[in-house]
Amino acid sequence: MRRFSAWFICITVFVSSVYAQDEFVFSDAQPQRYVFKARASQIDPSAREHPEIDFVFEKKGKPADEENASVDTRIPPRGRLVIWLMGHSGPLFERLNAYGLHAIQVHYANGWFGKFGQEPPPADDLFLGKIRLEAATGEDFSDAVQIPKPDGMAGRALSFVQWLARQNPQGRWDYFLNEQKNALRWDRIIVSGASHGSTTAARFAKHQAVDRVVMLCGPRDQYEAWQGLPSATEAKRFFGFSHVLDGGWTSDHYCRSWQMLGLAQFGPIVDVDRIPPPYGHTRRLTTAADVKGDAKRAHSCVVPGSGSVKAADGSLVHEAVWKYLYTHPVDQVGQPVPADADCEMDLRANR
Repeated sequence: MRRFSAWFICITVFVSSVYAQDEFVFSDAQPQRYVFKARASQIDPSAREHPEIDFVFEKKGKPADEENASVDTRIPPRGRLVIWLMGHSGPLFERLNAYGLHAIQVHYANGWFGKFGQEPPPADDLFLGKIRLEAATGEDFSDAVQIPKPDGMAGRALSFVQWLARQNPQGRWDYFLNEQKNALRWDRIIVSGASHGSTTAARFAKHQAVDRVVMLCGPRDQYEAWQGLPSATEAKRFFGFSHVLDGGWTSDHYCRSWQMLGLAQFGPIVDVDRIPPPYGHTRRLTTAADVKGDAKRAHSCVVPGSGSVKAADGSLVHEAVWKYLYTHPVDQVGQPVPADADCEMDLRANR
């Protein structure tokens, strides 16, 4: 009887392990890449405009609340959804889908930055972080804005994924919802953005545990202290990439945030143009690729697109970097290094 029990347990564990690995597969009679565009105000009737922070459904007679999504059922799925917190990037989404990732871009109440995100900062060194957190969660963290759940990033993402699960069962969007279909499975979600969006992605991940954070040309909030707060998401799950001519780098904004997030414990800052993948398994990547000395292009070139750095044959030189950022195993990490001595940390005192 004992032998039978032991044998049964072993078989059960084996089958469970195989099922856990293979539980998420596509079943599509016509495998293809699906691309969606929908208006947030039509997906969720509870969505509202907030003109006080320039967050509206239409601008100059055109829809301003469109959201985008895509998935490729021809590619074996990784079981991860990327929520992109910036304007839609077709070239980025094409690559994410090629990696086996689902991707959505949501229209959420981020228009506050034009009103409150200007220097000099108030005395509260968590001021912008509180606004970011309210914009991301739709919960009451800041007195400066009033953003309800349906209009925060998390609420908009939930309603969009619920809509996608109904519209596109072939894409298995339901995998990112709980059993009741009323909440997102954040452990299966990557939050990512560029610039303002990467900063909000990082702030949200400090509050909510997620699978991974990918920060392109960011994060900033250089006069704030939220980057050093206790984090719900493990530090090894934060990945950053920026150009050294970007103003956020030349003014020590990025290196400061990276250090406060604890990324030095996973390896040094690595120049991707000099060191090949897997870049020593670090979480801090930079490029000094030729952008003709243009700081604005330096800021945008780290996102796939027309401003990206190209090789002589026309290909984009940072293809391996983007794949690393979104797919590198989080448990593979570099060796800890000391804090960067030449990175100014107290920017508030010296402003």
